[in-house]
Amino acid sequence: MDITVDKGTRPSAAFPFESRFVSIGGYRIHYVEEGEGDPVLFIHGNPTSSYVWRNILPQVAREAKRRGIALDLLGFGKSDKPDDVRYTVQLHYDILEGFIEKLDLKKIVLVLHDWGGPLGTSYAVRHPENVRGIVLMETFLWNMLWDDLGKYKPIFKLFRSPAGYLMIQVMNLFVNKVLPGSVVRGNNMTKETMRHYREPFPTIRSRRAIRVFPQLLPIECRPAESYEFIEEIEQRLPTAKFPALWIKASPGTVISEITKYHLIMLKARLPQLEVKEFGPGMHYLQEDDPEKIAQFIVEWMRLNNKIGRGDGPSLDCRKVA
Repeated sequence: MDITVDKGTRPSAAFPFESRFVSIGGYRIHYVEEGEGDPVLFIHGNPTSSYVWRNILPQVAREAKRRGIALDLLGFGKSDKPDDVRYTVQLHYDILEGFIEKLDLKKIVLVLHDWGGPLGTSYAVRHPENVRGIVLMETFLWNMLWDDLGKYKPIFKLFRSPAGYLMIQVMNLFVNKVLPGSVVRGNNMTKETMRHYREPFPTIRSRRAIRVFPQLLPIECRPAESYEFIEEIEQRLPTAKFPALWIKASPGTVISEITKYHLIMLKARLPQLEVKEFGPGMHYLQEDDPEKIAQFIVEWMRLNNKIGRGDGPSLDCRKVA
């Protein structure tokens, strides 16, 4: 598929934030913030960190007059990377929930990408009274089929096999190849930008969390813990009343021509979901056009009065052995 991309302005590679740390469950969790007001919490996925939001958070905080916050999940960015922990979806969720409680965040807008989607949405459906809205992009709130991965199916099968250790932890392929290869505007991934993305993962041991996330993807009912985590989200979504925005890229990777039925089914569960067309983009949209993402978020917040005013909240896997 040919993709026509206008070159636009190259995103800044700089990360001009003061590092902050908080202890959650005995782990040191890193975050950055800017602005004042009700919080907008940005949650990244694999293999990124708060760095992926560097050009979006300040613009949203400034134009929406909010407190923008982005954390690094356990095992990512400048957060702890313990050797003796079993990384699970529930552990990442517990860290996120503990982070929100520790910082006493109220009236939150969640901006979610990749694994940030199920983690943040799980918080939203469990604590709807504390959430003013959610923004989703290149993420998933459903159990997948292998065919959903399209051209990425072979490599993710390898990532979930014993070869994943060599490919991800030893060769660092997720950072070196998958990340820059999943951006339409490849020239945006400068040496300085890639240096920032590599910096948190200098050793084989430091890349454990990157390797585990592909193993945790809920694909054809496996692993069971991920399937159950996603199933709970699906069951709770129809009761959610908060506004929701999906930023959809073309061709995209999670939502593509072969997987757009997932978005249709999600809309049935979440009728208030608004879909905004991003234009050319693959997976890491923040590196394609961060300014457009920030504009979409700010405009959507302004159009939804409850967000703008800060008012009060108004596959059959059972058959798989």
